[in-house]
Amino acid sequence: MNFAFFEKSTVFRTISILFSLTAIGVSIIIFLENRNPARTLTWIVILAIFPVIGFFFYLLFGQNYQKKRVYRKKAINDQNASELLRQSNNLEVKEFLATHKRLEYLINIASKQSNIPVTMNTQTKVLTNGSETFPKIIEELKKAKHHIHIEFYIVRDDDIGQKIKEVLIEKAMNGVKVRFLYDAVGSWKLSRTFVKDLKKAGVEILAFSPVTVPVLNDTINYRNHRKIVVIDSKVGFVGGLNIGDEYLGKDQYFGKWRDTHLYLNGEGVRSLQFVFLQDWYYMTNEFIDDPEYFEIPTENIQSTGAIQLVAGGPDRKQEVIKDLFFAMITSARDSILIASPYFVPDDDLLTALKVAANGGVKVKILMPDRPDKKIVFYASRSYFPELLEAGVEIYEYKQGFLHSKILIVDGEVASVGTANMDMRSFHLNFEVTAFLYLEESIKHLVKDFQQDLLDSAPILLNDFKKRPIYKRIMESLSRLMAPLL
Repeated sequence: MNFAFFEKSTVFRTISILFSLTAIGVSIIIFLENRNPARTLTWIVILAIFPVIGFFFYLLFGQNYQKKRVYRKKAINDQNASELLRQSNNLEVKEFLATHKRLEYLINIASKQSNIPVTMNTQTKVLTNGSETFPKIIEELKKAKHHIHIEFYIVRDDDIGQKIKEVLIEKAMNGVKVRFLYDAVGSWKLSRTFVKDLKKAGVEILAFSPVTVPVLNDTINYRNHRKIVVIDSKVGFVGGLNIGDEYLGKDQYFGKWRDTHLYLNGEGVRSLQFVFLQDWYYMTNEFIDDPEYFEIPTENIQSTGAIQLVAGGPDRKQEVIKDLFFAMITSARDSILIASPYFVPDDDLLTALKVAANGGVKVKILMPDRPDKKIVFYASRSYFPELLEAGVEIYEYKQGFLHSKILIVDGEVASVGTANMDMRSFHLNFEVTAFLYLEESIKHLVKDFQQDLLDSAPILLNDFKKRPIYKRIMESLSRLMAPLL
């Protein structure tokens, strides 16, 4: 008798049984957590079919209780620190809301769930693509006198990364306080030399949620997807662009990179400052509440409407950005314009879009025509048939890669920020989005969207039904993963 073979098979069976029992235990935990039914069923199916792989996948991506434990303290600190954003223009805000009752509904949701107030007296400007964004950021960085705060998901040591680094080094050496956060996973390729050079010049730079042992690290799936620049508490930037040459259209595969960023000047910058400083405190335990970091600009800045910076992430009980998207969509009377590179809506948003289209609202969705992340790409396309049948118009951008994250309703309310229309942005990532109410910049967003449609091709239902069977299979398999994306 081959005892060696017998021993190996016994060990293998024992390990398989242990993993199967563990998978059953994990399934019971997931069930008792009362999650979204779709996500619950997805995890149970994965654990049932692939108990070993599913178990490790759950360790990386599925632990709700870990999320609550890790970020409970951050949520409490954010709540307590929100007093730094005391409403300074109550009278102006009340007058604005009294005149625009329809907007009061949206603003109340954002204010209650995010603890960040609506602000007036803020100048906004849409920056189209990297060719407008990076020169403006560098121009404002060079003007800094007191402090620079920077936070990005991806930072690359390439041409544009070097240009920004040189400005930061110069400013730090001249006495400007520079704080720099980059995401440990998004910027995992960032060279040590890049970081070392900045530290040597006096820049305080560190990675957000470093991952040392991926399988055992409970924060690997909760990434900081925010893109924030704050200069002297007066000027700010937020939007879809990271720091890298591909965002200037220098990547051969993607070609032209279509993106949208937002420039802020005035009172609304305080809210962006607050988001950055809370992330900084989470990583360093350095609580910064000096008045100079939250000063209200003394100059009179004329604005046509109001703005609200809303932060979302795994440290919050409510899915505030998703809730606001839902509220915007359901409040639409005439039009809904959406641009998103990753479109994986949950049942709430999917139903809201179909109901709006069936009710006569013109719904147009703009997405890239080439995959960046294949599973998400095919999952997105799995929603096409039911949306097209409901009357939603879907377009694929043909001039490069579309990375803008835009939602515009009736030409009166819009969002610009870091959050995609997908599960990851709603449930897992730290995001920040600017919501604009009757701001003049919305007209610019609409104009850019209309131009993007001219650079796109519509998806026609009859043609889409003729797609190859292998694509249908890919879409169906990817759709099964949608609740986890």
